Amino acid sequence: MTINERPLPSTTAGEREMLEGWLDFHRATLAAKCAGLDDEQLRTASAPPSIMSLMGLMRHMAEVERHWFRRVLSGEDAPPIYYDETDRDKDFKVTKKDTGEEALATWQAEIAKARELAAERSLDYTGAGVRWREGEPFSLRWILTHMIEEYARHNGHADLIRERVDGATGF
Repeated sequence: MTINERPLPSTTAGEREMLEGWLDFHRATLAAKCAGLDDEQLRTASAPPSIMSLMGLMRHMAEVERHWFRRVLSGEDAPPIYYDETDRDKDFKVTKKDTGEEALATWQAEIAKARELAAERSLDYTGAGVRWREGEPFSLRWILTHMIEEYARHNGHADLIRERVDGATGF
């Protein structure tokens, strides 16, 4: 995906369309940041000692999509894809055997499932799964807002990583 192929969010939409539009915009922004790079470039860490890479961000966002939409919203027993209880940052720890093709496919599959699960519910629906520390449930509205924030933060990281990898800026 190129920067010009990103879906632009509406400036006048209703609440749901607005939230989903901004989330899709940020999903597409991360995809654009990762586009056109080979596996070695996707594995390149931002700056030592950080291990954050574009491939790691794709893997992390697959986990984030899975957590909020499958576990929290839907109440599914969806085990982690990349990390485990002994290493909660394993999604960021890419190796030579990890590929961009696999990370992208996994991330896109989790996005597709998230869209499916969200489409079935109103913004007021409170998740059937994991609850807030105080025992409060999360509404779909809260989850969509949080996902926009999560992507926006990590897209800032992706900006810096991509510039370090090949000098590309401005998208």
